[in-house]
Amino acid sequence: MSVITLLVIIFIVGYCCIAFEHNIKIDKTASALLTGMLLWAIVAVFGHSIPLQEAAAIEMVQKEGWKHFIEHELVHHFYDIANILFFLLGAMTIVETVDIHDGFYVITNQITTRNKTLLLWIISILTFFLSAVLDNLTTAIVMVSLLSKLISDRYLRLLYASMVIIAANAGGAWSPIGDVTTTMLWIGGQITSFNIMKMVFLPSVTCMALPAFLMSFQPLMRGTLDLKNTANAYHTTITERYIVFFVGISALLFVPVFKTITHLPPSMGMMLGLGVLWLTVDILHRKKPHEDKRKVSIYHALERVDVPSVLFFLGILMAVAALQSVRTLKELAELLAQQVGNNDIILVLIGMLSAVLDNVPLVAACMGMYDVVPSSMYFMQDGKFWEFLAYCAGTGGSMLIIGSAAGVAVMGLERINFMWYLRHITWLAAAGYFAGVAVYLLQYALTH
Repeated sequence: MSVITLLVIIFIVGYCCIAFEHNIKIDKTASALLTGMLLWAIVAVFGHSIPLQEAAAIEMVQKEGWKHFIEHELVHHFYDIANILFFLLGAMTIVETVDIHDGFYVITNQITTRNKTLLLWIISILTFFLSAVLDNLTTAIVMVSLLSKLISDRYLRLLYASMVIIAANAGGAWSPIGDVTTTMLWIGGQITSFNIMKMVFLPSVTCMALPAFLMSFQPLMRGTLDLKNTANAYHTTITERYIVFFVGISALLFVPVFKTITHLPPSMGMMLGLGVLWLTVDILHRKKPHEDKRKVSIYHALERVDVPSVLFFLGILMAVAALQSVRTLKELAELLAQQVGNNDIILVLIGMLSAVLDNVPLVAACMGMYDVVPSSMYFMQDGKFWEFLAYCAGTGGSMLIIGSAAGVAVMGLERINFMWYLRHITWLAAAGYFAGVAVYLLQYALTH
């Protein structure tokens, strides 16, 4: 058995353990961590027998040895993964801080409708546009926190939370700062900001609207609901609620601005925002008794952060990074190009693959395989290939709950079962995805 085959088998087994978490009674975080670390251990010990394709990698192994190559790969992947994890940790802490101050009262108090279908559309549209301004991961965390304040029925809340995943991914795809893959293409020069918003907006709206429309016909969405009592549990004043809410939301909104101005990783902008919020909270409560101050402190918010979800993220990303380090994903992309031939079909398949594998290495593989060709309508800057790639990679992950950062975050926050999502939501997400594909192709045909 080759090393590549062994790696793929372990990845599939780990993936199945995550999918059937409730059946085998093993927490998904344990499966993810074991899968990720075991793959790297095998790559480190036996990976030297894998033939490398890239000249730079071959030269590094020949000069420095396999150990140095693995260290180089780990540093590269740890940098990207650490940025995501610290970003996630900062965002979750900010959201929890706003929550313990009852800051979401500012929004939940404005949502007075008891009509389940109308609330579904309000949540979906709000998530869609907020995701384009923030990003799909942060938006998903914020919106699920809002839902926990509004809806007490768990099954109903899972339906709304699932719609948040679909809407957040759809909203992020058409914005250069809404999804990490779109941002990669924007920074890489494959797309420009105005054109991607113009060409991918309608497909993204379709990807969000069709599942919301279909979900609104489900029996559980009929009638009215009893909204949760949003009374303040910690006796913060109205002024304190508003201050913490606006400072927290401003900190989240500031992240893409920080990245644009400084070109530093978004995680640093998130940590800067957390530092400002921390300072604000300490100043607000500095004269209160220690026991009262403790209930609304950042320390208390950190205690409420779902650390197992962060570790689950680490395991999943490390597992995918291991496959990427031995160029398995790039070979998969090349195999698709050879066997399928039609680039439109390849991009649709890449979107479907992003529901299983991380969309970031898939897009990175496409960026490495294809260059921007000014003389080609298909591969030029703002060409069809790059626009369609942004849509497919950004929205395809919604078809499985672990297919996107937003899905993984919501899975951890709401403890959504993989198989439940597969049975009840995957077909809705797939319907939206393929409807958006049809809209993009029709739009491109009419405008070109």
